Amino acid sequence: MDYAAATPMADDVLTAMQPYFSEVFYNPSATYLAAKKSRDALNVARQQVAKVLGVRPVEVTFTAGGSEANNLAIHGVMRRYPDKNLVVSAVEHESVLAPAQLYDSKPAPVTPNGLIDLQKLEALIDDNTVLVSVMYANNEIGTVQPLRKIANLLDTIRADRRQKDNQTPLLFHTDAAQAANYLDLHVARLGVDLLTLNGGKIYGPKQSGALFIKAGLKLEPLVYGGGQEHGLRSGTENVAAAVGFAAALESTQVMRQDETKRLQTLQRQFFADVAARLSTVEVNGTKDTRLPNNIHLTFPGQDNERLLLQLEQVNILAAAGSACSASSDEPSHVLKAIGLDDVAARSSLRFTMGRPTSKEAVSMVVDALVQLLA
Repeated sequence: MDYAAATPMADDVLTAMQPYFSEVFYNPSATYLAAKKSRDALNVARQQVAKVLGVRPVEVTFTAGGSEANNLAIHGVMRRYPDKNLVVSAVEHESVLAPAQLYDSKPAPVTPNGLIDLQKLEALIDDNTVLVSVMYANNEIGTVQPLRKIANLLDTIRADRRQKDNQTPLLFHTDAAQAANYLDLHVARLGVDLLTLNGGKIYGPKQSGALFIKAGLKLEPLVYGGGQEHGLRSGTENVAAAVGFAAALESTQVMRQDETKRLQTLQRQFFADVAARLSTVEVNGTKDTRLPNNIHLTFPGQDNERLLLQLEQVNILAAAGSACSASSDEPSHVLKAIGLDDVAARSSLRFTMGRPTSKEAVSMVVDALVQLLA
């Protein structure tokens, strides 16, 4: 019940990667003919990702996961415009918040359901704002953000800047790491300039991912050296990871609608059973615009760490928040942003379902919670 933290690698993904571990091991940058196989595989993987996003291959930069892609987006823009500022939503992943804090950044508040407050977002954007970053779907409470509405707002601000002859660009980045399993990723429909993807969340290899960078945008690189990945990420490319990531993204998007419907049924069952059998338990986030695999609950009077250990003893693995910040003693910044106090935040758990999750598994979890809370 923690598939938001990690997913098992799909069989077809492992099969696609296999040749590039030992047989086609050549450096894609080498000039001899054997290396062309590695280079061709990398190009094909980039084309696969580009097709899903509805972009050109040159607009796809492979990274070692979502955190690196987020860092490249934030640092890449802000190092180019060091005298400008950025606005990020208050519920972003730490890999957006941490680099943003190194610059002149402003947090955009959300509603109690976790949705971005568009009026307050607009008020935070001034003439020197160069970047806005709002995640597509939240990794803790599953809230799906209205990216198209945000994009329309930014278009209006851009038009106003042109009239005032303000040459500062206004770029829109979204972290789509949790969204890729279930939501449309076509960037023209979303209206974004930069988009982060993470292979470890979509049944692909960990430490794989990509950043979409709209044509014409120039970012400062994180790693200097050989000039790979359009000069943004020097170092010999991990061909196997790129191939696996592309295969995972392609298959995930093919099955996303069917899997969304299946998980929505299980999600409704989970919420209904909890409401019927655990009347004091509270749901965090909205039920209307929510990832279909996400259930986030507050158990008043309970200690979430103790409850996690009790669940693990009966072979149920859940989470108290983002796996990336699980070692921190601080209450979740996401839960605080939606209005929960420290006590309620420390009484909350996240359950996230995946492809192997069954109706029987959901019933097992609710039964266990009823027994533990009795």
